[in-house]
Amino acid sequence: MSEELHDLQAASGAVFADSDSEIQVPVSYGNDPGAIASAYQAVALCDRSDWGLIQVSGGDRLRFLHNQSTNEFQKLPPGQGCDTVFVTSTARTIDLATAYMTEDTTLLLVSPSRRQRIMEWLDRYLFPADLVELQDITASMATFSLIGPGSQGLLAPWGVAGDRPHASHQLLTLGEIQVRVAVGSGLALPGYTLICDRHDAASLWKFLTDDGAIPLGTQGWEQLRIQQGRPAPDCELTEDYNPLEAGLWHNISFDKGCYIGQETIARLNTYKGVKVQLWGVKLTAPASPGTVVTMGEEKVGTLTSYTDSPEGPFGLAYIRTKAGGAGLQVQVGEATGEVVDIPFVTRGYLG
Repeated sequence: MSEELHDLQAASGAVFADSDSEIQVPVSYGNDPGAIASAYQAVALCDRSDWGLIQVSGGDRLRFLHNQSTNEFQKLPPGQGCDTVFVTSTARTIDLATAYMTEDTTLLLVSPSRRQRIMEWLDRYLFPADLVELQDITASMATFSLIGPGSQGLLAPWGVAGDRPHASHQLLTLGEIQVRVAVGSGLALPGYTLICDRHDAASLWKFLTDDGAIPLGTQGWEQLRIQQGRPAPDCELTEDYNPLEAGLWHNISFDKGCYIGQETIARLNTYKGVKVQLWGVKLTAPASPGTVVTMGEEKVGTLTSYTDSPEGPFGLAYIRTKAGGAGLQVQVGEATGEVVDIPFVTRGYLG
């Protein structure tokens, strides 16, 4: 990891987890409530350098990636990108990733806990004749996310326009720092994701914080993730659920042709077979992930994530489609709850 960045963050009050990981990012700066408020009202800055960054190169890379995940790749020119879901052959979710197309590579930003698995998964489907090369470049790069309505104003002096599509990106130079600036914070909040060489990470971090971005640790990111409803591996993205149930309809192309898991997803859409859906739950008391959600004596779902939000206890849960959605009154362990919409997800059916 960048010792200079580590020292800079520590000087701002950063606390790091006790971990043997080669890439350590701040858990908290002791400012979680203020940083989370900044993400909604101004601009927060989160170090996401522990997220996996996989570089895919070679002349067959777009065809290959097109066949491995749910979104359309072959129509995307350099400078564009998309969110996409990696699924098993039975359409169970592995990870939600973001892809950025460059002139000669595709960069995949994947969840920290799925970095090795995605590398192994892609390598598993490579054939000797495929003109595709995979490289894990996570350790040599730094990834930051600016989150909040003030993000575009902060980057405007760089020439970053505010009307570009999600995951579109451009390579910019700030002084001597070369930075890839991509639209999207990783949440359902406005923002940008910035990728640079790890040697330049401290300089970029200082520039952004000097311009008013409030540092946000992974603890604050997790609270925002749950409030926003972004599904995460080992919580909402598991082999128990498919991407339609996880509310990732907007990351699926239904007309791109064959890919791993396509037949199952198409059948679920055609026959309206989505049996559970991801929702937010406002709770009256804390509850643990894994707690059964009930209505009367009937089990209608399972809590998958929980956080203490400024508005009170809040969780994510898969709820049976036939039981209902927003406005539903449920019991979650000792707590009562109200099922609510979450901004990150979308719902179908299509076609």
